[in-house]
Amino acid sequence: MAKKNNQEIPYKCSLKDVLDVIGGKWSMPIIYILSQGKLRFKEIERTIEGINTRMLVKELKNLEANGILTRTVFPTVPPSVEYELTKKGEKLLPSIHSLYDWGMEYAV
Repeated sequence: MAKKNNQEIPYKCSLKDVLDVIGGKWSMPIIYILSQGKLRFKEIERTIEGINTRMLVKELKNLEANGILTRTVFPTVPPSVEYELTKKGEKLLPSIHSLYDWGMEYAV
């Protein structure tokens, strides 16, 4: 428990905790793109302008570790991998769509 003014208060999720999960530079674009449905690694990489392979791998691993997306490997040569949002990831979509709309109105 955290202390504030010598009183114990229960721990609550903070914005920092949320940003630890989805705060990577490329996390929201990946989630936004996966809102279209299942995509393969190369499809994601081609769609997000400016991302390199190393960063995409890192962000996908982070999102998978946090339960935002699932990774399915198919036993082909070479291996095929598909990514898809989980229910937890889908719950982020309204917020991400709102941020996208705000950006189109004010940040462009």
